[in-house]
Amino acid sequence: MRLAIISDIHGNLEAFSQVLADVDRAEVDGIASLGDNIGYGPDPEEVVHLIRERNIPSVMGNHELAVVDTTCLDCMNPSARQSLVLTKQLLSPGTVDYIDTLTHSMTFHKSLCVHGCPPDSVITYLFQLTTSQFKELFLAMEAKICFVGHTHYPQIISFDGEEIASFPLREGELTLQKNLQYFINVGSVGQPRDGNNNAKYVIWDTSSQSIEMRFIPYDIATTARKILEVGFPESNATRLW
Repeated sequence: MRLAIISDIHGNLEAFSQVLADVDRAEVDGIASLGDNIGYGPDPEEVVHLIRERNIPSVMGNHELAVVDTTCLDCMNPSARQSLVLTKQLLSPGTVDYIDTLTHSMTFHKSLCVHGCPPDSVITYLFQLTTSQFKELFLAMEAKICFVGHTHYPQIISFDGEEIASFPLREGELTLQKNLQYFINVGSVGQPRDGNNNAKYVIWDTSSQSIEMRFIPYDIATTARKILEVGFPESNATRLW
């Protein structure tokens, strides 16, 4: 079975549309989203509409959480806070109600899916954890694989029962080892921050136990222009490049 795992679309309809087109060409058997479908980008309503139209299961990201719990805005930097205030104005009441139904974690074909950090943190970044904390999380996790987003940085972290290993997840295919557990950060569809401006997502092949990181070009100029026209902070547009 081939499964697409996407994350951090951030209201970037151009990037998301190209990723969906690539997903369709790849003939996957299912798709899951790790949250932050909204925020920073100019088309949050349209992105969520596509997710719902295609019945893509999604967990809640910190940007979704801040839309339904405004006290979370205090934990964000000024630019993200300003973006979310505007984002909520762009969302229909029905979409906000849908966002409020999202869970903080989910099981997807025996993998664990969470936005920030297992088992169910929406806001914790993996880079905040110590080696001992990683070991505790792996030992407590029943699943072999946990897919995460949040950092916008593709990365794979493995555990063999004793040692933690970590390295960037590069474009292309990687075979997973049967004796290891993994945290796999799938990067970002709409706000990549790994030095490459293509949209990112992964295809997980459950039969061959491999992960393929895919880099997808899209019309950055259109998204950047729309960001400025809507009135988001200029940095939301410039960092797309």
